[in-house]
Amino acid sequence: MTSSGDLSAELRRRIAAGEYAVGVKLPTNAQLMAEHGVSKATVTKAIASLADDGLVFSSKRAGTVVRSTSSIALPLSRYGKALTPGSPAGPWESTTAAVGLDGHMQFISVERVHADATLAGLLGLTEGDELVYRVRQAVILPSDIVQLQHAWYPGPIAEAAGLDRDGKVNGGIYGALTEAGHKPASASETVGARLPTEDEAAQLRIGGRVWVLTLERLTRDAQGRALEVLRAVAPADRLQFTYDDLPLPE
Repeated sequence: MTSSGDLSAELRRRIAAGEYAVGVKLPTNAQLMAEHGVSKATVTKAIASLADDGLVFSSKRAGTVVRSTSSIALPLSRYGKALTPGSPAGPWESTTAAVGLDGHMQFISVERVHADATLAGLLGLTEGDELVYRVRQAVILPSDIVQLQHAWYPGPIAEAAGLDRDGKVNGGIYGALTEAGHKPASASETVGARLPTEDEAAQLRIGGRVWVLTLERLTRDAQGRALEVLRAVAPADRLQFTYDDLPLPE
């Protein structure tokens, strides 16, 4: 009798062999039940095992689809390449293009909010000061979402750089800040790892047991003034943050 483990192993083999390629739908539950002579519960358990390992994602609209697990390295040097105002591509687009991928930073929303105690402390402001809050998603076209980004900017700086407006910032945030006279000079990043929230798992199309990397970045200008707090979440099997050629203290 075929167990859920047997069915899971067979589906894994077919995915690894390319029979079910990235973006391809697996057979429906009914088809798998008929082909393997198993119950719906067995199929559900087998698919859940694949989702937990990040091999597939399921939705009511799309069914169960094979997920990409190709890794993308994001070097720290990506920021320095995005300081030229008017450049056609931001850090995400240029980094993905360098490895033959069609990356796109997708604008989601922008709104004015008031700084809580944590954000005020990071940005050197007073709690309650006005911030501009932007939400974006890093996408591999056509629809592979691999990073969720939430960023906050002091109100006057955001206005000067046009970051308070709807829509994508062509050339990237750093280029816009530079053009407005607030050139980023340093970026401090803190990277962690945890299990995703339910909402994060749904947006990133991962199972609830696929770990995510968390990134908090604080960007400052040459005078030490804080320009941006960015918090990002990405599947740990998709993105690698690499810190290349860092100087070591003598």
